[in-house]
Amino acid sequence: MKKRTTCIRILSGLAMLPLSVAVAAEPGLNALQYSGPAWSPYLVGTGIGVLSWLTFYFSDKAIGASSFYAHIAGFVGKRIAPVRTKSLTYFKDNPPSVGWGFVFVPAIIAGAAISSLTGGEFTNEWLHPMWEARFGDSIALRAAVGLGGGMLMALGARLAGGCTSGHGISGTLQLNPGSWITLICLFIGGVAVAIPLFGL
Repeated sequence: MKKRTTCIRILSGLAMLPLSVAVAAEPGLNALQYSGPAWSPYLVGTGIGVLSWLTFYFSDKAIGASSFYAHIAGFVGKRIAPVRTKSLTYFKDNPPSVGWGFVFVPAIIAGAAISSLTGGEFTNEWLHPMWEARFGDSIALRAAVGLGGGMLMALGARLAGGCTSGHGISGTLQLNPGSWITLICLFIGGVAVAIPLFGL
């Protein structure tokens, strides 16, 4: 049954491949000879799709990042309040461990560093010029906003049962209606925040 489900997931992803190829084949676009400073988004997108298929095939699990933070909380909880942590329903079913899902987030950070260095986009700056022009040069303010936003994002991901990776990549790949609704809401929320925040 698991192999059948995995095959269905892979086939649904393959069904969307012609759409990706058609977009990449638009006049003026060349997936292999991307003129931008970073890596080709078409090749990277294809790589993410293939990674999703391989993840489903070998582990029968979806790609996702938000569980990493739950595992971190579990490790910290086991040190500070082990009895309370073990009594929580989530950690009874998902004991904190260092598996492939845990390594996924550090691998994303390492991959981002490699892509920025090899793609000529490593800037070594604390504040983005757009942020500095709008809100000033306070690193503390930027750190506070970033931390607060990250906490809200993590909370939302846990409440929604997945993050941008879990819903936006793995869920939409499986043509899951809930994941498509989540992805649409992510874009709407991003636009709604960006317009007043950056005066767009």
